Amino acid sequence: MELEMEMVNLEAPEECNLILGQSHFIKTVEDLYEAIVNTVPQADFGLAFGEASGDCLVRTAGNDDDLEKLAGTKMLELACGHSFLIFLKNAFPINLTQRLKSVPEVVNLFCATANPVQVLIVGTDQGRGIIGVVDGFRPIRIENEGEIAWRKKFIRDIGYKL
Repeated sequence: MELEMEMVNLEAPEECNLILGQSHFIKTVEDLYEAIVNTVPQADFGLAFGEASGDCLVRTAGNDDDLEKLAGTKMLELACGHSFLIFLKNAFPINLTQRLKSVPEVVNLFCATANPVQVLIVGTDQGRGIIGVVDGFRPIRIENEGEIAWRKKFIRDIGYKL
């Protein structure tokens, strides 16, 4: 058996984030949709799920046609079964990740980010799977006192700490 390695680039549209994960059942599409609209009703999103059995289709849903189409197109490019991709606007992943993890079909989240992502994929005779992601860029140094103060202020300014 030979293994083929591939990298697929993902980039969220401007003012969007993406969430990439793994799940295990066709019901994922509907349950992720409900999780998003019930947790962050103002969110605009598109999601796609890659089936790993049966018809092996990319299943899509969302409330934003462009984001739904993009999610479907990128999921087809990833071509990894039992994985899902969400493009999210007017909401931040931090508001959704715990809720998504509680969806019964979800088994793993690979990343939730606005950064460019490189998805590392392995292909076998049977199919393809995600083995990891590169989320953003490499750190270049340890923050200094001024940067610590900026970070703490920023988190409070956007309402995540008092």
